[in-house]
Amino acid sequence: MAHRKNSKSNSKKEGKTAPVEHKNGKRSDGPAAEGGPRFSMFSWFVVLALLGVWSSVAVLYFDIVDYDSVVARAQEFRMNFSEVLQGKLAAYDTDGDGDFDAEDAKVLLGLKQPEERGSPEQRTETSQPVAEPSTQRAAEPLEEETAAAVPLPPFEDSAFVPDDPREDGHPYEEETNTIDTTGVLLEEPQPDDSEVEPGRYLTSSRLSQEPEAEERPEPAPEPTPGPQPSAEPEPPTGTVAPPESRQEAEGAAENRAEASKEKEKKKKPKLLNKLDRTIKPDLDAAEKLRKKGKLDEALKAFDSLVRRHPQSPRARYGKAQAEDDLAEKLRSNELLQRAIATYGEAAELPDATPDLLRAALRRRAERQQFLGRMRGSLATLQRLLEVFPDDVGLRNDLGVAHLLLGDNKGAKRIYQQVLAVAPSNGFAKVHYGFILKAENQIAESIPYLKEGLESGEPGTDDGRFYFHLGDALQRVGDDSAYFWYELGHQRGHFASVWQRSLYNVEGLKAQPWWTPQETGYTDLVKMLERNWRTIRDEALAVMDQSRGRFLPEEENLREKGEWGQYTLWQQGKRAGNACQGVPKTCALMERFPEATGCKRGQIKFSVMQPGTHVWPHTGPTNCRLRMHLGLVVPRPGCRIRCTNQTREWQEGKVLIFDDSFEHEVWQEAASYRLIFIVDVWHPELTQNQRQNLSPI
Repeated sequence: MAHRKNSKSNSKKEGKTAPVEHKNGKRSDGPAAEGGPRFSMFSWFVVLALLGVWSSVAVLYFDIVDYDSVVARAQEFRMNFSEVLQGKLAAYDTDGDGDFDAEDAKVLLGLKQPEERGSPEQRTETSQPVAEPSTQRAAEPLEEETAAAVPLPPFEDSAFVPDDPREDGHPYEEETNTIDTTGVLLEEPQPDDSEVEPGRYLTSSRLSQEPEAEERPEPAPEPTPGPQPSAEPEPPTGTVAPPESRQEAEGAAENRAEASKEKEKKKKPKLLNKLDRTIKPDLDAAEKLRKKGKLDEALKAFDSLVRRHPQSPRARYGKAQAEDDLAEKLRSNELLQRAIATYGEAAELPDATPDLLRAALRRRAERQQFLGRMRGSLATLQRLLEVFPDDVGLRNDLGVAHLLLGDNKGAKRIYQQVLAVAPSNGFAKVHYGFILKAENQIAESIPYLKEGLESGEPGTDDGRFYFHLGDALQRVGDDSAYFWYELGHQRGHFASVWQRSLYNVEGLKAQPWWTPQETGYTDLVKMLERNWRTIRDEALAVMDQSRGRFLPEEENLREKGEWGQYTLWQQGKRAGNACQGVPKTCALMERFPEATGCKRGQIKFSVMQPGTHVWPHTGPTNCRLRMHLGLVVPRPGCRIRCTNQTREWQEGKVLIFDDSFEHEVWQEAASYRLIFIVDVWHPELTQNQRQNLSPI
């Protein structure tokens, strides 16, 4: 407030002495009027220079803008907003006080002599603010806003540098990192988030690919121990906080990841050979069109360059990129196949630079994976390794290609090779641990998964690794599993600590247990409960006559015991001739497409023998609900837990739960338990979503 008052008084004094000229060119009386016409140009300059300053004083004095609220808001970003504003006028600071005020204006007008200032070194020490690293990241949005007010220099074609292919913003680049082998370009509509009622086990299913660090909740106390096979567990409450050492490890991992990303950004690939440098203006013009999204024009420009300069690797690589981008825009697999071929042609040309060769073949391998051409992708990566045998990153990619082919042994061998030469490589560690976990080497997989995630290296922040590390820890009785589940939730991989499915549609209502009325499938539930004896008798007949139809559970979900399943529908289709054994049951189910057409579910019988325990686990997707119809339920001893609620089956009654939430099963009765499982679409999915979602 003192500064505001001072500005007011100074402006009044200056108003009495400063010369003022009217629009008609006549000068008003004042001490400066004696200067005569020869000072008119200088007077005009002074008036124009002061207009901005006087406007600022008026804004401040008359409270046209509430700067107090602006400053208060800026403090939320841990940044002094006034320093940013003053920085714009720092060039006119004559008295060294760090801002532009009335005293500086007097010096500018020649009404006051400038004060002596310290040496440049002293000024640097006193005037440059030292920002903490943590606050810089928080202030980035504000810095971008203020920077936008500064005019940008004009674009110069001579300074244009083609994009680094490693930084291309291809819309489906992320899909290859998630190892999606469907090869289908689908876009899932996203309904609005559902509201959460207090006191209920509802969670948001709104998942994001990148975590929002600014909104990350503060850690809370360590959770209670995770679920044990012999007892009902307590849920983890609030947000799980890691011990001090874990927090340090997490911070170090983030710093290493950021450093790695910065290092990658600084490296500019050399894509031009001697021939390409002679046609650089044409290449830059074509690339500029591609960058602006004028893909048809860009493709024509690159195609023309290829015809005129058939030996130009950069022209052919640019053509491949344009075809690639256009394939995404038009959702055309045919165009994508052309791009794959053109990437290969660019890499085969003589005198292609190593950077261009690497970029073209790497992108080619990614696009081949996207189209499901796993063996072609593997061959492309092997060719790359022949050229760059010491490139650990390429060898890691080759391991992923083996995994996509289902060749776990080949992938394991590759990652062993990587770890032999780079024992701290986080990407190799987390994938090697993933393979060990798949081989049921539970305890052995834990250190690799944990250290790989802690490394923070690109490619390690994947929901599956958090999922399998937590699962492995649960199986060895380590309750730190919930720390990793919580961290996976904070990173945007899980909807909540409890709901850990990985193939989700955002915004669907999420709760562990459902009533028939909540699902809207009351007719289906009534039919099942009305005909439960018919369904039971057919299943028992199959068990007596052809027990081989009940196949052992093969997902490695059992700690112990026997668990068999007889599947009638899988991924929205009948399972072979399975319905021949239970024709009445299948005829009953045919009337309910919400079940038989559920491409992300199953319809099956499940028989579980005494002494069986199923580990805590979650289903793969939030797009379905699961119904259990009790057929043969010995009592007591058969129970199912979903989150922190445990229930028991009853013969002839339907239980409905969302199996994307953690659930666990015990069979401690004296004889077998038989139930009928019916998966149905989540009721909030639209018809379009049900048709277009890929099967699971």
